[in-house]
Amino acid sequence: MTSVPTLLPVLDVSACSPTLVGAPLDVDRASALAARFKALGDPARLRLISLIAAHESGTACVCDLTEPLGLSQPTVSHHLKVLREAGLVTSQRRGTWVHYSVVPGALESLSEVLGGAMA
Repeated sequence: MTSVPTLLPVLDVSACSPTLVGAPLDVDRASALAARFKALGDPARLRLISLIAAHESGTACVCDLTEPLGLSQPTVSHHLKVLREAGLVTSQRRGTWVHYSVVPGALESLSEVLGGAMA
């Protein structure tokens, strides 16, 4: 004789599959977010963001970033330009060097979009 398994009722289906966002994104917001995510889609740029954010002063010079990445100064500068154009970092010239810092709230705004998926 075979036994039939007892199925338990699902009470709240929404708890099983959290939504990605609270409301659908409009075209402008989706475009802005896509540009930021695209900028972070390169491993070197993702490492740059983490190096800048982890730097003791919260800002880092290009000269501080070339060696840890193992990339040339022009290549690092190019990646920083992409991050700056995406609104993820800001720059400030100090003498002959340019120092970069992460835009306050920029990374948090990206994590909010993914917040439902991360819960």
